[in-house]
Amino acid sequence: MRLKFLTSLTIAGAFILAGCSNPEKAQNKLEQSIPMTEIVAEAPLWLEEVEGKQALDKVNAWNKETLNKLMADSRYTQYLEAGLEIVNAKDKIPYGTYRGRFVYNFWQDENQVRGMLRRTTLDEYTKSQPKWEDLLSIDNLSALEEKNWVYKGSECLESNYDRCLLSLSDGGKDSVEIREWDHAKQSFVENGFFIPDAKTGVSWKDIDNINIATNWGEGSVTESGYPFIIKSLKRGQPLTQAKQIFEGEKTDVGVWPFSLKFGDNNLNMVVRSVTFFESLYFWLPDDERQGIQLPIPEKVAVQGVFKGQLVLSLKQQWSPQSTEQIFDSGDLVSFDLQHWLQNQQIKGLQLVYHPNERATIDAVSITKNTLVLTLLENVVSNIYIYDFTDRWSQMKLAMPENGSMSVSSAHIDSDIIFINQESFVAPDTLFKIDVNNLDITEIKSIPARFDASNIVVEQFQTSSKDGEKIPYFVVRQKDIKFDGTNPTLQYAYGGFQVSLKPSYSGLLGKNWLEQGGVYVLANIRGGGEFGPNWHQAGLKTKRQVIFDDMIAVGEDVIAKKITSSKHLGIMGGSNGGLLMGVMYTQRPDLWNAVVCQVPLLDMLRYHKLLAGASWVGEYGSPDIPDERAFLEKISPLHNIDPDGDYPSIMFVTSTKDDRVHPGHARKMAYLLEKYGHDFEYYENIDGGHSASANLQERAKRTALEYTFLSQKLMD
Repeated sequence: MRLKFLTSLTIAGAFILAGCSNPEKAQNKLEQSIPMTEIVAEAPLWLEEVEGKQALDKVNAWNKETLNKLMADSRYTQYLEAGLEIVNAKDKIPYGTYRGRFVYNFWQDENQVRGMLRRTTLDEYTKSQPKWEDLLSIDNLSALEEKNWVYKGSECLESNYDRCLLSLSDGGKDSVEIREWDHAKQSFVENGFFIPDAKTGVSWKDIDNINIATNWGEGSVTESGYPFIIKSLKRGQPLTQAKQIFEGEKTDVGVWPFSLKFGDNNLNMVVRSVTFFESLYFWLPDDERQGIQLPIPEKVAVQGVFKGQLVLSLKQQWSPQSTEQIFDSGDLVSFDLQHWLQNQQIKGLQLVYHPNERATIDAVSITKNTLVLTLLENVVSNIYIYDFTDRWSQMKLAMPENGSMSVSSAHIDSDIIFINQESFVAPDTLFKIDVNNLDITEIKSIPARFDASNIVVEQFQTSSKDGEKIPYFVVRQKDIKFDGTNPTLQYAYGGFQVSLKPSYSGLLGKNWLEQGGVYVLANIRGGGEFGPNWHQAGLKTKRQVIFDDMIAVGEDVIAKKITSSKHLGIMGGSNGGLLMGVMYTQRPDLWNAVVCQVPLLDMLRYHKLLAGASWVGEYGSPDIPDERAFLEKISPLHNIDPDGDYPSIMFVTSTKDDRVHPGHARKMAYLLEKYGHDFEYYENIDGGHSASANLQERAKRTALEYTFLSQKLMD
């Protein structure tokens, strides 16, 4: 099963009353305003015109000023050259997915800037220098068609992995054009399936039929900009003749088709995302009956089918009808799928895994004969192998204990999986594991990108304002002086149940740690490090605890005399960009530099911009009075003091980001300029939500960020 939308929206990213200090007066004003979302700060709305001339003229002026200032610093050239060497290295691990007889890889370097889709056999892949079969050069395709194509992945037909539906994005947007591709012939299929540029979800029914959720025309997308109508298309039919098979609601986040491998069959399924965190699942029978809803909780993730058991990750407590069983949020459970398909009744419901309060499921992978569970136990990775006969059994996989682990490839047709292992100081190592016989083989690793011989990693915890214990990591040189002068970068995300784990970053190591910088990774609430409850503790009007956690970690690092406010900077992107904006307005005294990447900053209009309406389940709605009142208190754009004393802030965004609107950063920069506050601004014209369309742009962006941080925290 592959839910492209949910995954990308999830990896993704996702992201005091202004002008009135009297709450009752503010409430009266709120009730009288029609529509409620039109109370905005003084930043002009023409900044929301993504490619409007007036807006881009302003952006280009800010870009020029920032680039002139940062690129004139000799450290910029140093950081850029080091970054390019790292991102373009020939000895990177060519991560791949194993399907059928081949391992497929998408490779980028200085020669393949946009990337090359290629494959090799499993035996060849295990060699140090495998021989690759090139399939599709995105650089050549872009040159031929005079487009700025960014490869966004593919959906391949089960058991015939040569036929794929390739997603191509213009400049890195979430919106994609989909074309049918034949790996064997190394060409697009003549008169094959084609779906024009849109935010689209697609799944194969068979070689000649696909299910599509896309923009079908006026009135066919949700308020979030995603499709809510699914149609079935036969080979040779134009899109206009596609047959509608499912319809959600315009108020949904979106509706998406997918398939479940069940024995020798593929079940046609639909997930209707009512909110970002609440979904309804439906089975579409082959006899064209109306979709039948699965009787499962709304806060749940369907992981797939293993030995006849439908496996579910619960995000809420569940007590199924006709049973006395109670399952907790965070549990992994299963039931007999065949019995439900025949009778629409749940039978044989079983607990697969129950986490303790400091553990959670990080990932679930299903192979031919095993279920592979990746767990986070106090933010440390462990992998367990599960099997099912009449009940579930498990054993821990004997991996080297060395940092974070993730399953980078697994599929229901094979027992071969790839596991990547890394830490803050240990470079990535890739293992091939046959989970059927537990044979573990190290097949690839990268050389060190920076000198870590004098670096130590420590894990601490501190008490937040409400007493909750918040863990964080400190990565530093062993011989630093605890005198408060060490330049320190604190990073966090704090939302959408995204877990931050120790990982190896050559760019961070070379351009920050090697330069004497300290790195702090804060595992604050809102994330997924300790399961759904850790995330849900900071939803909507409870979100202040997330900000309090970030502040608590910063204060604790200062209390340990690792650094001081003068030398402490923070960084975060998307939802983490909102976190940066709030830290900038709520505790400007605590930091001396803020890097605010692809941020949400206007929390009174965010739901009107691009995909913003899909995040109401996370942040709350400006159209609901009590939720709006809270958003007014935290919205960075609406809480800038014209006479305040603020640290320098650097905004990083992308014109082509069609998930988080660049208008957020633009409007806040406009107000800071108006009030005379110090800021830097860099908006990449391409790049999508990552703000980098290719590796070269990523090296440039990070060089700019580290130059800014060096100027503010080291000088």
